[in-house]
Amino acid sequence: MEFVLGIFGVAIGAAIQFGFNIWQQELKNRDKKALDEKRRRLLKEALDHPPKGTEWRKLTTLCGLIGAEPNETTRLLIELGARGSETNNGTWALLSDKPLGKIST
Repeated sequence: MEFVLGIFGVAIGAAIQFGFNIWQQELKNRDKKALDEKRRRLLKEALDHPPKGTEWRKLTTLCGLIGAEPNETTRLLIELGARGSETNNGTWALLSDKPLGKIST
């Protein structure tokens, strides 16, 4: 009987730990999604209002603007519907403003 109660206790403890881990992971995912959304809004604003005299934004500027590494910034830009320039390496614009096939600097 004690053996069965011991197994039962271990099973309950494992279930509680499993539930806690899932809850903790959900909180992390929610925080990351909220941060990504804030970053996408900043990127959209920056791409909608490029500096005078240019229609493109530098990746280094966009990284600094949202506080992210280039890989993370690039992922968010693509999710946002942006693309890199075909002739101006390291610069980005919204695909709706600069469709592919129209090479422009």
